[in-house]
Amino acid sequence: MADQQTTTRPPQTEPSAREPWPEETGPPARGGRAQGYFRAHPRAKWGVLAIIIIFVGVGYAVWSYYASRESTDDAQIDGHIVPISARVGGTVEKVNVDDNQYVEAGTVLVQLDPTDYQVTVDRARAELQDAMASLQAARTGVPLAHTTTSSTLSNAQASLRAAQQEVTASQARLREAEAQYKLAADDVRRLAQLIKKDEIPQQRYDTAVTTEQQAAASVDAARAAVANAQSHVAQAEAMVQGAQTVPQQLAITRAKAGSAEANVARLQATLQQAELHLQYTVIRAPNTGIVSKKTVEPGEVIQPGQPVLALVNLEDVWVTANFKETQLKNMRPGQPAEIEVDAYGRTYKGHVDSIGGATGARFSLLPPENATGNYVKVVQRVPVKIVFEKGQDPQHLLRPGMSVVPTVFIK
Repeated sequence: MADQQTTTRPPQTEPSAREPWPEETGPPARGGRAQGYFRAHPRAKWGVLAIIIIFVGVGYAVWSYYASRESTDDAQIDGHIVPISARVGGTVEKVNVDDNQYVEAGTVLVQLDPTDYQVTVDRARAELQDAMASLQAARTGVPLAHTTTSSTLSNAQASLRAAQQEVTASQARLREAEAQYKLAADDVRRLAQLIKKDEIPQQRYDTAVTTEQQAAASVDAARAAVANAQSHVAQAEAMVQGAQTVPQQLAITRAKAGSAEANVARLQATLQQAELHLQYTVIRAPNTGIVSKKTVEPGEVIQPGQPVLALVNLEDVWVTANFKETQLKNMRPGQPAEIEVDAYGRTYKGHVDSIGGATGARFSLLPPENATGNYVKVVQRVPVKIVFEKGQDPQHLLRPGMSVVPTVFIK
């Protein structure tokens, strides 16, 4: 009881100026301490509330920022790299450019020795002129042959008609001679009976016999004339048959003219090919760009199709960005983009042009194939083409192969 009286303190009605001893109060509760702090500092809760609001706002802003765009660092600038090759073989006479030199379209890059090709052109031109002369002669022979053969046919037909008329006339004369002979023969028979009776003089009988003999001779002459006329008809018919080959002869003449025309066309093509080969001895730049990978020197003998240099076209460059397949959900052609170029620390404007037709792995040398059944899912990447807006690179600082970080605004 004495110990309890010594440790028990009477309640105080007035606040004490000193802090209570820890053993007197004991450990305070966590919520009570916070409540006590906010009671002691009533404005603190507004500060905490403001901090929470700021954090929520910043978090929402960050979420909105990254939710409205997709970015990747697996991207680089691409462009047209044109390999320049020789279209004909020959000895290099002159090389007019060096590596990394800027050239305009049409600039002479390499000059080959044109001597052999010039000789080929001259020979082809001479052969063409000879063929054209032959063609002119063949064309002239067509109407001449037509006129000649037509005239021959007309003459043969006229000769046949004349021979046929001659046969008709000869046959008529033969009939006349035969009639006269018959009359003379009848007279001789009658007078022979009368001369036996001495009713007529001998002279009259002799005259009748002479007349008969003359008529027989006239018949023989008429028959010979008929045979001669018939031979003329046969000859004229043969001439007509020979002249009736006019269409075949004209066809042969026209075929020769056609052959001459085809020969001229063939030699014209040969001349054009020779002239093209002569032009190919001058290798020109097909477009504006930067010369790279020059592998030819004067005096070198090159073969057709041998690469001599490469030309990088800086007028048309774009970005190939390999986005993850999970980033393509809301990505569409035409969406704006920003391209940050690592080399210059500068950002360019652009837009999505197209999305690749397959993942990059499908275009690799060894496409992935799950033949064993051991499948591990790997996020694939799909190439996306992003083109630059016009007029941002007048100095052509962007080069194919440079690393970039494109950001596509999908919302």
